[in-house]
Amino acid sequence: MFDRGIEIKTPDQIATMRAAGLVVGQTLEVLRNEVRAGITTGELDAMAKELIHSAGATSNFLGYHGFPGVICTSVNDEVVHGIPGPRVLREGDIISIDCGAIVDGWHGDAALTVAIGDVPDEVTALLQATEDAMWRGIAAASLGGRVSDISHAIETSIDAAGDYGIVAGFTGHGIGTEMHQAPDVPNYGKPRRGPKLVKGLALAVEPMVTLGTGNTRTLADDWTVVTTDGSWAAHFENTFTLTGTGAWVLTALDGGRERLAALGVPYGGD
Repeated sequence: MFDRGIEIKTPDQIATMRAAGLVVGQTLEVLRNEVRAGITTGELDAMAKELIHSAGATSNFLGYHGFPGVICTSVNDEVVHGIPGPRVLREGDIISIDCGAIVDGWHGDAALTVAIGDVPDEVTALLQATEDAMWRGIAAASLGGRVSDISHAIETSIDAAGDYGIVAGFTGHGIGTEMHQAPDVPNYGKPRRGPKLVKGLALAVEPMVTLGTGNTRTLADDWTVVTTDGSWAAHFENTFTLTGTGAWVLTALDGGRERLAALGVPYGGD
C-alpha cells in the first residue's frame, strides 16, 4: 500500500525485512570484530560480500548507481560513501562501515563507526554521541507521531553531548522494496512535522556528526563525502519500524531491545 509515495508494509513484508536486517546486522558484527590495523578496506568488502552471499541474500550497494563495493568504508574525515579498496587501516583511525542486503526483494540498511586501537578522548566521545543520537531518534518515534520527532530528538541529543557539527546534506530515509524511499528523515528540525508515523512504515535513521562544522564536499571519485575542514566524522544507522507494541529495530541483532529498554521505550519485536 502506498500513501503519498510512502510505502506501507504488511506484517509478512516486515518479517522479510527483518530477515534482511539480520543479514546486515550479522555482517556488521563480523566486520566490527575484523577491523584492525593492517587490514585494507577492500579486504573488509570481500568479507562482507561472502557473508551476504552465504546468508542467501544479495547486496543492495553493489552496482547502486554504479557503486563498486558491497560496503561503504569511510575513514577519518570521510563522512559517507567511501569506496573500499587498497587503503590500509592504521592504529588511531576510525572507519564507518555502511552495509545493506536484500532478501526476497526487501531491503535492510545499517552502519556503524569503529575505532582502530587507541584514539583521542574527543574521538571516542564523538562516536558515543553519534550512536546515542541514533538511538534517541528511534526512541522518539511513536504511532501517531511525525517523522520530524525523530529529527528533533537526534539534534537535541547531539547538541546536549557537545560542540559537534551535524551533516545536514544527507538524511535518513524510508526503506522497503527500494533502499532509498520517501520520506527523508533529517537529522535536525522541529518536532511534529512531516509524514505521520504509522504501522508498516520502515525508516533508516542515520545521524552523521563531525568534530567540526558539518560542511562537506564530494571527492573526484563522485562518491566519497568528506568534511570541508578536515574534521573527523562518525556515522551510525539502523532500520526500524513501529508495531502495535513499540519500536522494532530490524537491523539490530536483538531487535533493539536492550537500548530501547535503557531509554524507557517499549520493544515492538516478536
